[in-house]
Amino acid sequence: MSATDAAAADAPADAATVPQPAPRATPPRAPLARRAAAELVGTAALVAVVVGSGIQATELTHDVGLRLLANSTATVFGLGVLIVLLGPVSGAHFNPVVTLAQWWTGRRGGSGATAREAAVYVLAQFSGAIGGAIVADAMFGEALVRFSTHDRDARHLLLGEVVATAGLILLIFGLARSDRLRFAPVAVASYIGAAYWFTSSTSFANPAVTVGRTFTDTFAGIAPGSLAGFVVAQLAGAAVGLGLVAVIFGPPTRVPAPS
Repeated sequence: MSATDAAAADAPADAATVPQPAPRATPPRAPLARRAAAELVGTAALVAVVVGSGIQATELTHDVGLRLLANSTATVFGLGVLIVLLGPVSGAHFNPVVTLAQWWTGRRGGSGATAREAAVYVLAQFSGAIGGAIVADAMFGEALVRFSTHDRDARHLLLGEVVATAGLILLIFGLARSDRLRFAPVAVASYIGAAYWFTSSTSFANPAVTVGRTFTDTFAGIAPGSLAGFVVAQLAGAAVGLGLVAVIFGPPTRVPAPS
């Protein structure tokens, strides 16, 4: 008798009747409330990292280049950790364009978010972003809410946001189409760190984070008057990114309807 046979003989008689997960099956998703909590906490933490590291860098040096280096480095490590921690719960979107892109690609029988799930995610992300900015300001003794006076409405900055967001969507959905999402924590964090430096806008690439950053008049802030242009540019970038995904990786695989 082999070890396998011995284990089977010692198993309870009714073990065969207990449903077992299929090999490589997708684990059941967490309840929507838990996923929304993960998105809220994750987005809040991300904005706290971005804003807080910007304030800290401003207090430590007058060199703008060093400030940006400190800000981008903290963001890379913070984002990577948050994706590793919360990805198994909610997918670690922390970004309305990612959520909306997932809903859009899966709306016709795919495996993306439903409209209800997308709405809950987006609400959690915006709420978390605002809360994260307020917490960061509080940690450094700043006014809890002081809208930014940092105008970022030049056309070349908007182009930078289109490019940054298109690249982010291409990366995330490209990884998904090629079954390599396990590399997302490193790949996404690395891309955002690089885009801080190769885009003129320093790669906001996230409507929720952009809104949150209007609530702080510090290094990472953006004036409310620049908000609409950035969000429109980010949505346009998401559309471009999805177009590139379709061209490079082909259409998404449809999930067959249950028989």
